[in-house]
This record gives sequence, C-alpha cells and structure tokens, in this order.
Amino acid sequence: MPKTAKAKKKVSKPKTKVVTKSKPTVAKVVSKGPVKISKTYIPKDTEKYMCEKHKVYFRIRLTEWKKELIKANNEALYNGAMDDNNISADIVDQANSYIDSNVEMKAINRQIKLISEIDKALRRIREDTYGYCLDTAEPIGLKRLMARPVAKYTIAAQEKHEKEEKVHADD
Repeated sequence: MPKTAKAKKKVSKPKTKVVTKSKPTVAKVVSKGPVKISKTYIPKDTEKYMCEKHKVYFRIRLTEWKKELIKANNEALYNGAMDDNNISADIVDQANSYIDSNVEMKAINRQIKLISEIDKALRRIREDTYGYCLDTAEPIGLKRLMARPVAKYTIAAQEKHEKEEKVHADD
C-alpha cells in the first residue's frame, strides 16, 4: 500500500504547479489596456521619457496636425481651381495670377513634404524609435519634440547635418 500512496503524491504535485502557472499569465494579459490621456495633458520631464502617455500624446498631436494640413491643401487646391476660371485679358493681371498660383503651389508642396514627415514620425512611434535621434540614439528631448513633433535628430546632430548640407551645396 505505501507504493500506491507515493504514486498519488507524485501525480498531484505537477497538477498544482500547472494551475498556478496559468493564472498569473492570464492576469498579465487582462491587466494591459490602451493608455488614455486627457485633452489637456502635456508631457512632463518628471515622467519616464517616451512612456506610453508620451507616445499617445504625440500620436494624437501628429494625427490632428496631418488632418489640418490635408484639409488646408484640399481647400487651397479647390480655391486655386476656381481662380483659374477668372482669366483676365490684361497681361499684368495674368502675370499676377500666375505668380500667386506658383507661390500657392510651392506652399502646398511644402505641406505635402511635411505630411510625409508626419507619416514617418507616426511610423517611428509604432516602431518605438520616436523621440530618439536617428544618428546617436540619444533622447531628442520633450521640449524639442513639443516645438517640432517631427524632429528626427538632437539639436547637435541636426546642426551637424545642416553643416554637411551646406558643405555639399557649396561644391
């Protein structure tokens, strides 16, 4: 009889271990949820750099900025198309109209490039590289990101890039 009792004890011990292991993993999965922030939230230096709150804040800010740019571009293109219908017989008026539309198209092109930069920043948020310099991997800093949410480099790295661009432009 003692042999049977030992066999039962061996079987019962692994069962309790399996039950205790499955419960904590389920609790961890259930406890995670999306981070919500208030509309008045502003990232603080006292918080951990690029925590989930920061990422959500910048994702919202970049998305809203992109929507505003797209809306402005659509309105400018629509209004520009409407202005083309007013063709003047006066050559000076035609020249002014041409210059105005040329300036407006340059502004639209700049905004399109900015929309592309916003998309890249949103991709970096998804990849968890947002807020860190692409050259040095150092934190860019909240103040710089608040001023320029699409910033890719620290101030020092940005200055280095600008100097290199100037050297290549002079060649």
